Amino acid sequence: MIRRLELTGEQAAFAMRQGEFDQGVRGASRLVAVVLTQDWCGQWAAMDGYLAEMGSRRPELDLTVFLLEYNRVDYFQEFLNFKEQVLGNRVIPYVRYYRDGSLVGQSNYVSERQFLSFFRETPREKA
Repeated sequence: MIRRLELTGEQAAFAMRQGEFDQGVRGASRLVAVVLTQDWCGQWAAMDGYLAEMGSRRPELDLTVFLLEYNRVDYFQEFLNFKEQVLGNRVIPYVRYYRDGSLVGQSNYVSERQFLSFFRETPREKA
């Protein structure tokens, strides 16, 4: 099952203070993606499309997707600075991938196949 949630102001504020999202975000399910973007981004629209359809194609997937379109919030400039200076990414959409609460990857726009590849376990991790 894929759950899609809006990142709250409180969750964003925690990340800005601590430099990382809290365990409630990172550990919301076994697999978590945090998408940081702006609502006008065409590449985000493409990703949003396949994420909306992915649940019906992959019902076995235990994934939570948190979304923040940060140009729509009153702390836009503060969050933009955090994303660019602390997280080190100046491109949108920006996605952080977590498995079992740990960061396993980061990307900007990717295809659905590439998106899912961030959650695959390597043979070494399975051992």
